[in-house]
Amino acid sequence: MKQKYILAIDQGTTSSRCILFNKNGQPYATSQKEFKQIFPQPGWVEHDPIEIWNSVQNVIAGVLIEGDVQPSEIAAIGITNQRETTVLWDKQTGEPVYHAIVWQSKQSSSVADEWKALGYEALIKEKTGLPIDSYFSATKIKWLFDHHPSIKKRAENGELLFGTIDTWLLWKLTEGKSHKTDYTNASRTMLFNIHELTWDQELLDLFGIPRCLLPEVCSNTEIFGYTDDYLFYGQKIPIAGMAGDQQAALIGQGAFEKGTVKNTYGTGAFILMNTGTQPIISTNGLLTTIGYAIGGEVTYALEGSIFVAGSAIQWLRDGLKLIDDAQDTEIAAGSVTDSHQIYVVPAFTGLGAPYWDQEARGAIFGITRGTTKEQLIRGTLESLAYQTCDVVRTMAQDANLPISLLKADGGASKNNFLMQFQADMLQTTVKRPLFLETTALGVAYLAGIATGFWADFDQMKEISAQVETFEPQMSPEVSANLYEGWQEAVEATMHFKHRPLK
Repeated sequence: MKQKYILAIDQGTTSSRCILFNKNGQPYATSQKEFKQIFPQPGWVEHDPIEIWNSVQNVIAGVLIEGDVQPSEIAAIGITNQRETTVLWDKQTGEPVYHAIVWQSKQSSSVADEWKALGYEALIKEKTGLPIDSYFSATKIKWLFDHHPSIKKRAENGELLFGTIDTWLLWKLTEGKSHKTDYTNASRTMLFNIHELTWDQELLDLFGIPRCLLPEVCSNTEIFGYTDDYLFYGQKIPIAGMAGDQQAALIGQGAFEKGTVKNTYGTGAFILMNTGTQPIISTNGLLTTIGYAIGGEVTYALEGSIFVAGSAIQWLRDGLKLIDDAQDTEIAAGSVTDSHQIYVVPAFTGLGAPYWDQEARGAIFGITRGTTKEQLIRGTLESLAYQTCDVVRTMAQDANLPISLLKADGGASKNNFLMQFQADMLQTTVKRPLFLETTALGVAYLAGIATGFWADFDQMKEISAQVETFEPQMSPEVSANLYEGWQEAVEATMHFKHRPLK
């Protein structure tokens, strides 16, 4: 039977999604399943790796059924994933030894603080391009070792394997035959030397992490392994593309030119700038990371990570019960002329770039007796745009490049109010693709290129060129005044520190 499709697995923070793409790069069938968020303590976020694996199997079956597609019609599989989230499992049984510690989780903050106090920051920044923060996988591994000595001993004995979610899914799909990751995910662990393109032995020794725990690192477009017989009725389908979700979105947006910037408004928001074949080390709190590795050439990126974006909208829905659906925020925001200078700083799990304050917690400023829920909803939406401004302005400064265009994608980018306010705050053009699932599209193309399903990226560039455009409508003076208020709100938020109860 003729191979007609690429299957893209997009394993995110709150749900797993699977999309089948046809030869024209168009989505043919889609399936999605949410899974449980585990909050053992305030600031801690965990997932059950087995539940994630089950959700992925569920959505794979879902797209095959929805599309009435036979496994023999699938040319290749691509995997994109929530990055930094850390899984350790038994290499013989495949059983996780602990929950997956999610990228958002703050339980390893004490490890990050200890490494900062020991003066490791400059060394780590130089080698990995990353600041020391609980965000990254190395701190999560060390936390597991410190709090569960048996896990450390088993790791040192070579009994365990580590992986970010891409590696975990690859290992499960291949029935334990492939323990691999790609450059983009490796560059988020705080263990990978982005200049030498290898696990850094000095850092491994410093942190007490055995090399045998870590996966083999590959480029983004190659055969990582083949699916096990039982999964696809005897079909051995190549897993041929892998990339962390934000780098996959960079590819899916067709951001192949140096200086191109994209923002994915997901659970968090992640702004990446293509900086070309030479890494730029930020002096203003941004991350230097690997954008992608294709055809033997590595392209680097600057990244600003915003911890809370779409999850702030979930908070309005699930925590405050102010809305029934995320779509309600656009109607509410549009029903008031402004937010009456309500500033919501959603530092629920600390502040990311460019502040990197892991002790900050959320705050709301400017409330009066007349404040309405619509103004609070609008202020929350505006916080996504303000945080993006923080990063984009810093990015332009670090790269010494003017930014005349922001490419937007992700679930919250569906909100027209947010996109217009973003253009107003940046005083620049914002373009949103007609097809928002750029993360899945990007990794599908990686898998398709690796297997010859597509010859090159030209077709994807055509797809990414189909956009809706938002131009600034607000005067620069009004925009600057609103942003100044935001900066004051962030400063006040950082001044107030979270104190555990005694």
